[in-house]
Amino acid sequence: MSEESTYSGILGNAQRFHTSMEAAVGQIPHLEAGRARLGEGLSLAQDLAKQQSAATAAKQELSLQLQGAVKDVQLLATMLRKGVKQHFGLRSEKLAEFGLQPFRGRKPKPAPAAPPPPAPAPTV
Repeated sequence: MSEESTYSGILGNAQRFHTSMEAAVGQIPHLEAGRARLGEGLSLAQDLAKQQSAATAAKQELSLQLQGAVKDVQLLATMLRKGVKQHFGLRSEKLAEFGLQPFRGRKPKPAPAAPPPPAPAPTV
């Protein structure tokens, strides 16, 4: 029998063992206290596993809602940035107060480098 490493596998094995112990309670009365503790612990662990699953599902749902809200915020912020640029003008330094880059013109293109002089032809 392989060792289980997942919570559901471990709890499944423990549940089967607990069921077997309940069936043989008359044969092992001296282990009754341990069997009862196993049942309580198993019940608690199963409840916690259910809560964890519910929390995971809720987290996934909240992640989807957050993703949608962030997209809405991005679209609205983009629209408002365009409105601020339109109101103040593309070259206004006032844009810097809003974290926007005013248009200050293009940098001049660098002068093309002069081609190297042709190498003299080798003499024979």
